[in-house]
Amino acid sequence: MGLRLQINLIMGVLLATFASLLIYLQLDNTRQSVREEMQGASMVASQLLSRLQLNSRNSSLADMAQFLATVGRVRANEIELRNEFDTVVYHSPPPVYKAGRDAPDWYSRIVSPRISISEIPVAQGRLLLRTDPSRAVLDGWDDFKPMLLTVLGGFILGIALVYVLVGRAMQPLQQVVQGLQAMESGSYDTRLAAMKGKEARVMGEAFNAMAQSVQEGIAAQAQAREANLALVQNRELTQVIQSRIEEVRGQIARELHDELGQQVTAIKSLGQAMVHRAKGVDAHTENAARMVIESADAIYEEVHQLVSKLRPLALDRFGLQDALQDLVEDARSRHAELRIQLQLPQDLENLEPSLATATYRIVQESLNNALRHAQASNIRIQLFKQDQALHIEISDDGKGAAPDWADSGQFGVIGMRERAHGLGGSFSFSCSEPSGVRVLAVLPLSHN
Repeated sequence: MGLRLQINLIMGVLLATFASLLIYLQLDNTRQSVREEMQGASMVASQLLSRLQLNSRNSSLADMAQFLATVGRVRANEIELRNEFDTVVYHSPPPVYKAGRDAPDWYSRIVSPRISISEIPVAQGRLLLRTDPSRAVLDGWDDFKPMLLTVLGGFILGIALVYVLVGRAMQPLQQVVQGLQAMESGSYDTRLAAMKGKEARVMGEAFNAMAQSVQEGIAAQAQAREANLALVQNRELTQVIQSRIEEVRGQIARELHDELGQQVTAIKSLGQAMVHRAKGVDAHTENAARMVIESADAIYEEVHQLVSKLRPLALDRFGLQDALQDLVEDARSRHAELRIQLQLPQDLENLEPSLATATYRIVQESLNNALRHAQASNIRIQLFKQDQALHIEISDDGKGAAPDWADSGQFGVIGMRERAHGLGGSFSFSCSEPSGVRVLAVLPLSHN
């Protein structure tokens, strides 16, 4: 049911209630008037007939009938004269006032009082006095009918007027509904023109503001979807690039380790042979050969460090656990003053290559940051499996993160975060209390 119809029904009920009240008051007034007239007319007729009763001893029924015929009709009363055999000797004539007309029966039943019959005994018979409210009821009906027509006409006119006025008042609502329907169909640029009336103007402004917000929200959602899609694509591309970088690093590391390592070993062997031949014979040649050996050892050490940075061979040959242990042992050897703790689970083998590489790189970058910038005394590295994920936590008690760690061009933390997110995991980098840094990465054990 529409709002317009509901308002019209409410107004119709109110108008009908008011009209019913008017009709009730009119009927009640008419009922009281008829009753009062019946009481007055009955009193007059009773006094008249009582006097006739006093004179009935010296008069015959014929004389009484002649007298009653002379009197004629008494208003609002019917008079009958009956003899001792209950035969009607006289009956008052019908009313001449509004003769031939009567009020409707339903109206008469509502306003007519109870008909009373009075009996007065006379010589050789009796007089019957019966109240007749028909003329008074007819007068009430003649007054009631115009009022009833006026009320009904006013009721119909009021309903029609309310319908028209409500329709005009609801035009702003109809415009709002049309606007909402247009927005529902996808026309988010719909705006309402300025409407007359304070409430309508406020409603239109609120609708336009809502439509603007919805349009901006839809645009923002579209941009967010595009940004998310671009982010996903970028992360996929990052994973591909990182995988390719790791692959190339591995190739270079193997080449350096195998080819250059063999060449350096050959140079060192040649130097040792020269030392052996020149020993005690040519001091100058012996010293030169020893310098060659020392240079070969230095080159070998640098190649070893470079290979470890490019791609730890232990990661491919022996697994993540050995690679992390080698990484920590190397850090301990270079920083004997630090206390570096490493806690690993027993089952770190058989991890996916991408997961093992990401784990190693996160630990490696976090450890390097702590060694370079933190000035820490203790570094703790802990890995454990929980809820189908590998948790990586690195913390230290140093001076905290470098001031420029989040500046443009600083990719250490960003790279760790992208590695974790690329595998569907999470990453956090935060300062600890009272000092130090805490890195936490959670990587799912199975990545689709």
